[in-house]
Amino acid sequence: MSKPRRRYPFPENLLRRLQVTCGGCVEYTGGLSVGYGHVHKDGKPRKAHRVMYELMVGPIPEGLEIDHLCRNRACVNPAHLEPVTHRENMLRGISFSAVNAAKTHCLNGHEYTEATTYITPAGRRQCRVCKRQRMASARLRST
Repeated sequence: MSKPRRRYPFPENLLRRLQVTCGGCVEYTGGLSVGYGHVHKDGKPRKAHRVMYELMVGPIPEGLEIDHLCRNRACVNPAHLEPVTHRENMLRGISFSAVNAAKTHCLNGHEYTEATTYITPAGRRQCRVCKRQRMASARLRST
């Protein structure tokens, strides 16, 4: 018969699964889901980085989420965590939205400024200079 697993009380169950790695990250080595550490607190599953932030820094302000400044989802080092809005968190990432939002010029090299940028009803940016050139070219073709 197998020996029963020892259960550790919170926060010991979190703290015993931490490992310091290069770059100053403190990684949670317990259960991971999509790269994020998971721990049980008060009988509920919680993300380890959020729990650690609350333990070491304080409550996460309402409406904000925790951004990993180090881009390591398993990291729970409070110095690598910052509460930000969802939009800010997404724009700091490497998603298509973040990559496109970081662009300062259109594909033809025109700078995105307030005067040269049109925002479509769908929220996408278009270069006004390129749009004018496309429209002029279409007019010439139709005559």
